[in-house]
Amino acid sequence: MTYVDGFLAPVPVENREAYYALCQKAAAKFKAHGALSYVECWEEDVPDGKVTSFNMALKKKGGEAVVFSWVVWPSKDARNAAWGALMNDPEMNEMPFDGARMVYGGFDLLFAENGPVAATAGSA
Repeated sequence: MTYVDGFLAPVPVENREAYYALCQKAAAKFKAHGALSYVECWEEDVPDGKVTSFNMALKKKGGEAVVFSWVVWPSKDARNAAWGALMNDPEMNEMPFDGARMVYGGFDLLFAENGPVAATAGSA
């Protein structure tokens, strides 16, 4: 079943170019380890919330932007096989942001408009 890793990160606006350079390296590395796609999105319209929001989840500070990212894998097994190597790669630890405030998680793909899902909902 297709598996997705999702991430939110607070990146200092002044580090946008450094973050972009990291994205280019990371995309190549993730793809080399079997990722089907790698996407990074820079904040454009991220409102403050009253109860919860991206900004609140990240404890966003002045001068920071929210980055919303995901990596699509063919399966959780493929992701797990790649993850150790990726996290032990010194270049992947050069983060131009506060990694302690990054939010992340892994997800089984439930629905994708662009194609069928490998297994039906509830079959995980």
